[in-house]
Amino acid sequence: MAFITKTIGLGVLVAAAAAGGFAWWSKQPIVGEGDSIPFTISKGSGAHAAGQQIAEAGVPIQPLLFNLLARFTGKSGKLKAGSYELKPGTTPVRLIDQLVRGEYAQESLTIIEGWTFRQMRQAIAGHKGLRHDTVGLSDSELMAKLGSDYKQPEGLFFPDTYLFAKGSSELEIYRQAHTALLQHLAAAWEQRTADLPYADKYQALTMASIVEKETGQKSERAMIAAVFVNRLKLGMMLQTDPTVIYGLGEKFDGNIRKKDLETDTPYNTYMRNGLPPTPIALPGLQSLGAALAPAKSGALYFVSRGNGTSQFSDNLTDHNRAVNQYQRKQ
Repeated sequence: MAFITKTIGLGVLVAAAAAGGFAWWSKQPIVGEGDSIPFTISKGSGAHAAGQQIAEAGVPIQPLLFNLLARFTGKSGKLKAGSYELKPGTTPVRLIDQLVRGEYAQESLTIIEGWTFRQMRQAIAGHKGLRHDTVGLSDSELMAKLGSDYKQPEGLFFPDTYLFAKGSSELEIYRQAHTALLQHLAAAWEQRTADLPYADKYQALTMASIVEKETGQKSERAMIAAVFVNRLKLGMMLQTDPTVIYGLGEKFDGNIRKKDLETDTPYNTYMRNGLPPTPIALPGLQSLGAALAPAKSGALYFVSRGNGTSQFSDNLTDHNRAVNQYQRKQ
């Protein structure tokens, strides 16, 4: 009897020690320092399979202990599939919570103001963190997939930095950027200045894209917009190089020549009145604002001073004088 009692007591002590050790282990960092370790949990994986996948990815954790912890905490059936990162300092308990909450490894993609849609497509197609499910789609097919009212995509995606889980669909990035652009455009349209020469929001977007490509100086965008708005109102040609360059497409070699200005395309604003048929780039928020609330100015011309800023003029005489001062001396 005494022997049995001692054996039971020893068993209780061993169990208590094991439980204490397990509790201690569950709250210790899996890795104390170093780089994050990426791993992926496949769809349909239970706690046991998840533990094996984590260990096979290089995370120093025992799958058996991971499985026991998931079951002990009542979370074994709540682990979400996806791509994750184990960061230094993460404990087994924190790891289980990360998988339950679906705190996936985040990727990012930055779409630059002034990019063309072709450049945007190239960046998305080349991002290793995305699932490339739109590569075979034409531009019009892509817009149809988004359920958009527009068939031509140029200018209709908002330049910004987008965060997403590794392995996300390309289509989701396009959808977010398209939705963001439409929201910003609608908001700017509601706050627009009276008596603008645009038939609709799309024409305003086209103007914003021209402003975006004409200057990198944010402080000048409202004045650039004023020049083009004033020209539209007077029936003057816009005569803006970025539209000509866009019309040349891949034929443009980096230098715009006189023959280019004399080559008729739907985008050659030296030969055709009014706005081009579509935007020519992805405009940012400030260019949208400038197109819909241009500066109050009578300026009809501008020329680069050669230092990143422009000289604005209300008449051709002053403009020619500015050209002589800032351009022909260079």
